[in-house]
Amino acid sequence: MSPNPKKKTVSGFSRREVLRYTGLLSLAASVTAGISACGGPASTSSVSGNAGSEALSAIIGYGNNQSWDPTQSASAFSMAAFQHIYEGLVDTDPVTREPYAALATELPDTKTASWEFKLREGATWHDGKPVTADDVVFTFERILNPESEVLVHQYFSAWLKNVEKVDETTVKLNLLAPVTYGLQRLTIAKILPKHILAANGTATTADWDKLKSGKPEFSIGSGPYKHTVHAEKSNDSFEAFDKYTGPRKPNFKSMNWFSITDASARVAKISGSNAGAQISDNIPSTNAESLRSSGLTVDQAAGMNNLTLAFNPNAEFFSDSRVRQALRYAINVETINEKTLKGTAAPAQSLLNKDNPSFIPAKTIYDYNIEKAKSLLKEAGVPEGFKVTLRSVNVSWLVDVLPSIVEAWKAVGLDVSTQPQDTAALFSELAKGTDFQVFAAASNPNQFGNDPDLITRSFYSPAGVYLAPTKFAETAEFKATFQKVEDAVQEADPEKQKTLVAEYLNEIAEQAVVYPVFFVDLITAYDGKKLSNVQGLGYPGLNLLQSTPA
Repeated sequence: MSPNPKKKTVSGFSRREVLRYTGLLSLAASVTAGISACGGPASTSSVSGNAGSEALSAIIGYGNNQSWDPTQSASAFSMAAFQHIYEGLVDTDPVTREPYAALATELPDTKTASWEFKLREGATWHDGKPVTADDVVFTFERILNPESEVLVHQYFSAWLKNVEKVDETTVKLNLLAPVTYGLQRLTIAKILPKHILAANGTATTADWDKLKSGKPEFSIGSGPYKHTVHAEKSNDSFEAFDKYTGPRKPNFKSMNWFSITDASARVAKISGSNAGAQISDNIPSTNAESLRSSGLTVDQAAGMNNLTLAFNPNAEFFSDSRVRQALRYAINVETINEKTLKGTAAPAQSLLNKDNPSFIPAKTIYDYNIEKAKSLLKEAGVPEGFKVTLRSVNVSWLVDVLPSIVEAWKAVGLDVSTQPQDTAALFSELAKGTDFQVFAAASNPNQFGNDPDLITRSFYSPAGVYLAPTKFAETAEFKATFQKVEDAVQEADPEKQKTLVAEYLNEIAEQAVVYPVFFVDLITAYDGKKLSNVQGLGYPGLNLLQSTPA
């Protein structure tokens, strides 16, 4: 508590990144190849709304049975729902990532190290109670407290010191230093109702479990849509919140989102004259042309959806970076793109995809070079026929790619087998310390944002699902690189920050411990005769805050 009784303070904590494993597991589990749909033009002005006229049926190609706690989920389905149910002090346009005032009345001067926000007049929770400064402080208490072990802690702990209540409708965020990406990050911090989750003054584990469950009586936000139905592995429903006073008003009277993880079932439900939905994300590239020919609009977007290889530096020979590099040089992404991914993939030239505003090609780029791969393996002393087991998540498009990787590694003299399995099962085993040589997984940190610090932490966080099993975070090499990550996020000078970012991205590329092989475009399909202002995104889920009935 602050010594001033009129102010309530959330204490700052160290930069320790203690992350709850289940939240990180959602990140890996939620990212099969798909595309998001979102509102169209970038605008922060109020939308007139058309909430009384239409009902929308949508398909999301991901499970709705993961965590519904906004501080603890990376589920594509849940995170898409959060954008419609909750608000941050600041939210960002889903296409441009430009920040706009959401629960706050205006954006602060970001050149200062203290940001004050006045809450929007008339902002209420879906149960009719007013949104207050206490709710904001309550939310950030959970996010900033390392003992909470929440997923989004890693995106705030390096730059946000504490949060103060100034009065009932005003809060102040005190920064460790002025930060370039801070405003965009605030959209991750969806403000939660203290009176629901801490009815007795303190939120308990049982309270957070209720929020995690997805039951509508606990998923109470201040956003444009109320959560009304949650049926696990089936669907979630939403209704327009008629008392919403914010900038992006509901344009549909109601929405019903089907959770359909089977690709053929998604395609069937959006197809034909009796289609059961107007829009679907996560469309396989093999179905894109047929859906387009049937009259649907098919949109493709680039982003951070990727196949990543994570090597174990403790396994025999894999402590040598030349071996890790060699197995990357051996993979012919162009062939994989042509044969399997139908032109939707692009080889990684950095930890960031080429469409990222901060993209700079890394000094080490793993273009296909089989002779170089063989040479590096020979230099490292890897014997002919050395056995390698490639473990993998069972995401459908990734499993389709595995034979090409096996063929590539056999071509450089290795004896290779694959072991794909359920995502949750694989990462549960890795978290328990199960030995491995290399595993392949899919992820997309663009769900949270697109700044280089956020993306780097998603791959390279010491406690993350990728890096933690490798034990690489315990090495001096990692610590030297990650210190540059920490220094860069607090660097106020744009040119110095850019230099630091380039340095650590180059080092991560050269280390080749955790690094993407290629990025895959995501595809959505929708009925343009029924929906307008829909645009594809390079990350999973749906954002329909600006979409309208046609």
